[in-house]
Amino acid sequence: MESQQQIIAKVLEQSAKLIEDQVDAHLRELDQLGEEELDKLREKRLEALKKAQKQKQEWLANGHGEYREIPSEKDFFNEAKVSKKMVCHFYNGSTSKCQTFDKHLAILAKKHIETKFLKLNVEKAPFLSQRLRLKTIPTLALLIDGKTTDYVAGFSDLGNTDEFSTEMLEWRLARSDVINYTGDRLKPPSQTQKPTSIFKRVEKTIRGRGNDSDSGSEDD
Repeated sequence: MESQQQIIAKVLEQSAKLIEDQVDAHLRELDQLGEEELDKLREKRLEALKKAQKQKQEWLANGHGEYREIPSEKDFFNEAKVSKKMVCHFYNGSTSKCQTFDKHLAILAKKHIETKFLKLNVEKAPFLSQRLRLKTIPTLALLIDGKTTDYVAGFSDLGNTDEFSTEMLEWRLARSDVINYTGDRLKPPSQTQKPTSIFKRVEKTIRGRGNDSDSGSEDD
């Protein structure tokens, strides 16, 4: 009877052989392409690179790529209208946990330029505080297409510790699709501290949890 190690070795060998066969097949396809087909592939690749670079420049021009503070609720609405993905940190100056979020968000803003990262003092946002039902400070509001789709309230989703890593926060944001992420969304980057919350994506907007109104509207 084969041991567990022998079985694992065979599985790995079969997987490696499958990948090798797929690569060989792809190389054979490329070898069979004529010069004209190769030129078309190069053109498509170049066009994709140009499009990606243009998108990057648009994001940077729109305030992505940096973690910055906005002075008022009106700015929140304006910023949400022009960015597909946005993270806004609602903070106050007397809570040390807010500074912890600041540190990690500044790093993620530079890494994930596809998403806009902002902060807003809750004392300057009474309307939003009421509509978002902010009960915990700090809270991150996560927006997609101008709608608040999820929240990170305090550190309960991050292992209930002030010592959570930037990677842990990155993973939590990825769970809500507010950033592009290539890692495993089902498992946190570190198993030493597991999040205590059940992640359930609920459609919420800045008019109130459970309401599907556009964030650009300030009417009741």
